[in-house]
Amino acid sequence: MKNFKDKVAVITGGASGFGREFALIGTRLGMKLVLADVQQDALDKTVAELQGMGAQVIGVRCDVRKAEQVQALADATMDKFGAVHLVFNNAGVGSGGLIWENSMADWEWVLGVNLWGVIHGVRIFTPLMLACAKKEAGYEGHIVNTASMAGLLNAPNMGVYNVSKHAVVSLSETLYHDLQLVKAPIGASVLCPYFVPTGIHRSERNRPDDVKDGAAPTASQIAAQAVSDKAVTSGKVSATEVAQRTFDAIANGQFYVYSHPQALGNVQTRMEDIVTQRNPTDPFAAAPQVRELLQAKLNIK
Repeated sequence: MKNFKDKVAVITGGASGFGREFALIGTRLGMKLVLADVQQDALDKTVAELQGMGAQVIGVRCDVRKAEQVQALADATMDKFGAVHLVFNNAGVGSGGLIWENSMADWEWVLGVNLWGVIHGVRIFTPLMLACAKKEAGYEGHIVNTASMAGLLNAPNMGVYNVSKHAVVSLSETLYHDLQLVKAPIGASVLCPYFVPTGIHRSERNRPDDVKDGAAPTASQIAAQAVSDKAVTSGKVSATEVAQRTFDAIANGQFYVYSHPQALGNVQTRMEDIVTQRNPTDPFAAAPQVRELLQAKLNIK
């Protein structure tokens, strides 16, 4: 996808973090924008900010866990702009703890947003984009799914998040192959950021009532939150930088997008574990102090 001006972009999780940065770049490129988010006040603020910059933009409150709300988002997009060219399935939440200590509510929430949100986005918007391509000469489209380095690695004490993001990587790779198979004028990318200051470590602020867990957090969940708080807030690569890399990838037809390519050595080690059938390598081999800190928080002697 080379030409962005006057093209229509839909961005879930558009009120903050990567979503807001995608929208800012889209505004500078002259795109028409549809922002979706579950947090109404943040959504209204971001839409007003972009309108002040001259953007053609609408905001749609959308819980991406809900198929009918994603369908309503697609309907609103077509009603307002009559087409869709670029879709960012970007909404995401974070959660941690020992994998057997995650409640049903934890699983339903994290998989609902991180995985089902992407499933609904692909299932609903891809046919719509294919239909647009038949009507528009020279149509160019692209779909970006936000996964994580956690979709390529399996750090301990964050299993529910890992599972959701591995599934997004798989879904995205399959989407890429399927689009190639039918010779669609639509590209696909998967964004795999590492620790970037985006606010994902504060996901609980937007956790819906129907998936809230009334139980007190376990020691492992408290530890996971502390580690996440420190790692995310101390990240040196900004969401702005990652958003620009993502747009560059779209323009270049690049599938894998990384915020920290230097972390790919760990991914290579994991792949070697798989193909040589050796047991998973110690994720703390290069930083045993992190394991010791985590074990201390869990009171493990």
